[in-house]
Amino acid sequence: MIFFDNYQFVFQLFLAGLLGGLIGLEREHKGKEAGLQTYSLVALGSCLFTVIALLLAESNIVDPSPIIIAIAVGMGFIGAGAIFRGDNTVKGLTTAAGLWVTAAMGMAVGSQFYLLAVWTTFLILIIFFGLGLLEEKFFRKEKQ
Repeated sequence: MIFFDNYQFVFQLFLAGLLGGLIGLEREHKGKEAGLQTYSLVALGSCLFTVIALLLAESNIVDPSPIIIAIAVGMGFIGAGAIFRGDNTVKGLTTAAGLWVTAAMGMAVGSQFYLLAVWTTFLILIIFFGLGLLEEKFFRKEKQ
Protein backbone atom coordinates (compact mmCIF):
# COMPACT_ATOMS: atom_id res chain seq x y z
CA MET A 1 0.00 0.00 0.00
CA ILE A 2 2.78 2.47 0.86
CA PHE A 3 4.45 1.68 -2.49
CA PHE A 4 1.29 2.75 -4.32
CA ASP A 5 0.98 5.82 -2.12
CA ASN A 6 4.50 6.90 -3.07
CA TYR A 7 3.51 6.90 -6.75
CA GLN A 8 0.40 8.84 -5.82
CA PHE A 9 2.50 11.48 -4.07
CA VAL A 10 4.87 11.75 -7.03
CA PHE A 11 1.89 12.21 -9.33
CA GLN A 12 0.38 14.87 -7.08
CA LEU A 13 3.61 16.85 -6.85
CA PHE A 14 4.20 16.57 -10.60
CA LEU A 15 0.65 17.66 -11.43
CA ALA A 16 0.77 20.62 -9.07
CA GLY A 17 4.10 21.77 -10.50
CA LEU A 18 2.84 21.31 -14.05
CA LEU A 19 -0.40 23.24 -13.49
CA GLY A 20 1.47 26.00 -11.68
CA GLY A 21 3.94 26.06 -14.57
CA LEU A 22 1.15 26.58 -17.10
CA ILE A 23 0.00 29.62 -15.17
CA GLY A 24 3.60 30.81 -14.86
CA LEU A 25 4.12 30.50 -18.62
CA GLU A 26 1.34 33.00 -19.21
CA ARG A 27 2.95 35.40 -16.73
CA GLU A 28 6.34 34.94 -18.42
CA HIS A 29 4.69 35.67 -21.78
CA LYS A 30 3.46 38.99 -20.36
CA GLY A 31 6.91 39.76 -18.92
CA LYS A 32 5.84 39.70 -15.28
CA GLU A 33 8.41 39.27 -12.50
CA ALA A 34 6.67 36.26 -10.99
CA GLY A 35 6.67 33.67 -13.75
CA LEU A 36 7.25 30.02 -14.49
CA GLN A 37 9.45 29.16 -11.52
CA THR A 38 7.48 31.19 -8.99
CA TYR A 39 4.06 29.81 -9.90
CA SER A 40 5.41 26.25 -10.16
CA LEU A 41 6.98 26.52 -6.72
CA VAL A 42 3.86 28.01 -5.13
CA ALA A 43 1.68 25.19 -6.50
CA LEU A 44 4.24 22.53 -5.60
CA GLY A 45 4.78 23.86 -2.07
CA SER A 46 1.10 24.19 -1.26
CA CYS A 47 0.50 20.67 -2.59
CA LEU A 48 3.33 19.27 -0.48
CA PHE A 49 2.15 21.01 2.70
CA THR A 50 -1.40 19.77 2.08
CA VAL A 51 -0.27 16.18 1.51
CA ILE A 52 1.83 16.28 4.68
CA ALA A 53 -1.04 17.80 6.69
CA LEU A 54 -3.47 15.13 5.51
CA LEU A 55 -0.99 12.31 6.17
CA LEU A 56 -0.37 13.60 9.69
CA ALA A 57 -4.13 13.77 10.26
CA GLU A 58 -4.60 10.24 8.89
CA SER A 59 -2.01 9.01 11.37
CA ASN A 60 -3.77 10.87 14.20
CA ILE A 61 -0.63 12.90 14.84
CA VAL A 62 -1.96 16.39 14.28
CA ASP A 63 -5.05 18.32 13.16
CA PRO A 64 -4.42 19.38 9.52
CA SER A 65 -6.35 22.65 9.69
CA PRO A 66 -3.56 24.82 11.18
CA ILE A 67 -1.16 23.66 8.46
CA ILE A 68 -3.71 24.38 5.75
CA ILE A 69 -4.50 27.79 7.26
CA ALA A 70 -0.75 28.51 7.35
CA ILE A 71 -0.62 28.06 3.56
CA ALA A 72 -3.21 30.81 3.10
CA VAL A 73 -1.46 33.08 5.61
CA GLY A 74 1.92 32.45 4.01
CA MET A 75 0.53 33.29 0.60
CA GLY A 76 -0.88 36.50 2.01
CA PHE A 77 2.62 37.39 3.19
CA ILE A 78 4.15 36.58 -0.22
CA GLY A 79 1.35 38.41 -2.00
CA ALA A 80 1.87 41.51 0.12
CA GLY A 81 5.50 41.49 -0.97
CA ALA A 82 4.43 41.42 -4.61
CA ILE A 83 2.37 44.60 -4.31
CA PHE A 84 4.12 47.90 -4.98
CA ARG A 85 2.62 51.29 -4.28
CA GLY A 86 3.79 54.33 -6.18
CA ASP A 87 2.67 57.94 -6.15
CA ASN A 88 -0.72 57.37 -7.74
CA THR A 89 -0.42 53.71 -8.72
CA VAL A 90 -0.62 50.29 -7.19
CA LYS A 91 1.08 47.44 -9.04
CA GLY A 92 1.23 43.73 -8.38
CA LEU A 93 -2.33 43.11 -7.24
CA THR A 94 -2.98 40.67 -10.09
CA THR A 95 0.28 38.88 -9.34
CA ALA A 96 -0.62 38.60 -5.66
CA ALA A 97 -4.09 37.28 -6.50
CA GLY A 98 -2.62 34.88 -9.05
CA LEU A 99 -0.15 33.47 -6.53
CA TRP A 100 -2.92 33.14 -3.93
CA VAL A 101 -5.26 31.20 -6.22
CA THR A 102 -2.34 29.10 -7.50
CA ALA A 103 -1.65 28.06 -3.91
CA ALA A 104 -5.31 27.08 -3.56
CA MET A 105 -5.02 25.04 -6.77
CA GLY A 106 -1.96 23.26 -5.33
CA MET A 107 -3.96 22.52 -2.19
CA ALA A 108 -6.69 20.98 -4.36
CA VAL A 109 -4.12 18.67 -5.97
CA GLY A 110 -2.73 17.79 -2.54
CA SER A 111 -6.26 16.91 -1.43
CA GLN A 112 -6.73 14.74 -4.55
CA PHE A 113 -9.36 17.04 -6.05
CA TYR A 114 -7.77 16.75 -9.48
CA LEU A 115 -10.71 17.88 -11.60
CA LEU A 116 -11.16 20.92 -9.37
CA ALA A 117 -7.46 21.77 -9.74
CA VAL A 118 -7.47 21.37 -13.53
CA TRP A 119 -10.63 23.47 -13.96
CA THR A 120 -9.25 26.12 -11.61
CA THR A 121 -6.07 26.29 -13.70
CA PHE A 122 -8.18 26.58 -16.85
CA LEU A 123 -10.19 29.43 -15.33
CA ILE A 124 -7.04 31.21 -14.11
CA LEU A 125 -5.67 31.08 -17.65
CA ILE A 126 -8.95 32.39 -19.09
CA ILE A 127 -8.82 35.26 -16.60
CA PHE A 128 -5.18 36.07 -17.31
CA PHE A 129 -5.43 35.71 -21.10
CA GLY A 130 -9.01 36.57 -21.95
CA LEU A 131 -9.91 39.15 -19.36
CA GLY A 132 -6.43 40.62 -19.65
CA LEU A 133 -7.01 41.25 -23.38
CA LEU A 134 -10.47 42.66 -22.69
CA GLU A 135 -9.08 44.94 -19.99
CA GLU A 136 -6.29 46.18 -22.27
CA LYS A 137 -8.67 46.89 -25.11
CA PHE A 138 -11.48 48.60 -23.24
CA PHE A 139 -10.47 49.67 -19.75
CA ARG A 140 -6.80 50.66 -19.57
CA LYS A 141 -6.08 54.27 -18.83
CA GLU A 142 -3.46 55.97 -20.93
CA LYS A 143 0.02 55.84 -19.44
CA GLN A 144 1.02 59.09 -17.77
